[in-house]
Amino acid sequence: MDKSPPHGQAGLVVFAKSVKKLSAFYVRTLGLEVLESARSHQLLRGNGYDVVVHAIPAKIAREIQIAKPPLLREESAMKPSFVVPDLQAVRLAVEATGGWLKPADAAWTIRGHTVLDGCDPEGNVVQFKQAL
Repeated sequence: MDKSPPHGQAGLVVFAKSVKKLSAFYVRTLGLEVLESARSHQLLRGNGYDVVVHAIPAKIAREIQIAKPPLLREESAMKPSFVVPDLQAVRLAVEATGGWLKPADAAWTIRGHTVLDGCDPEGNVVQFKQAL
């Protein structure tokens, strides 16, 4: 059970065409729990941080096309980075939930971590780091 304080912890808000699909990705890859679920959003918590998956307004979402596999949204100015216990477990979770992870030989090592980039099911670039 996560012993993090209920308010004021670090977090990320991700806007989604499909709240359910994107939430499943972050729950499974990061081991988060769904603490709050509404039509407009889901609050996910674990490992000392929150991820809020927030619905894009329907009028805008109808115009967004998500390719399979998703195209990387590399033009974004931000890339969230998460420390995970096992990159191979993340790979399985990413594949099971519609995301994408670079091949293992594309990983690099920095500051005591093996680092690998991928994306969530909507193409948002995400970085995963496993301690050496």
